[in-house]
Amino acid sequence: MSDILNGLGRASAYGALGVVLLILGIFLVDLLTPGKLGRQIWEDRNRNAALLLSSALLGIGGIVFTSIWTTYDNFGKGLVSTAAFGLLGLVMMGVAFLVVDLVTPGKLGATLVEPEPHPAVWVTASCNLAVSAIVSASIA
Repeated sequence: MSDILNGLGRASAYGALGVVLLILGIFLVDLLTPGKLGRQIWEDRNRNAALLLSSALLGIGGIVFTSIWTTYDNFGKGLVSTAAFGLLGLVMMGVAFLVVDLVTPGKLGATLVEPEPHPAVWVTASCNLAVSAIVSASIA
């Protein structure tokens, strides 16, 4: 029984950390795009914004998953590792967004929240997932 309780405690801690990192991902995407992200997605039904946010959340989720999966035997060290790699993933996604913005015409953030579908959102979403894969591979 103590193994189950111990496992539940660890899962709760990792789950809470994962949710915090996902929330930070939402704030990051909101910061990089004009307007209110929640309004763009839920009120305006902007598919571009939804795909951009979804890719960031999947990317962070993948990093957190990999970090937990390959965690250290020491629970505290595993939590720190998950937090560190999750934050690194967020920073790298932000940097990649800024680099794509530099090498493409116009303002990428504004393009990604246009009401009409735009191919740039697929490029940026793919970039988020690629960054996540790179960070995840570095964990293992």
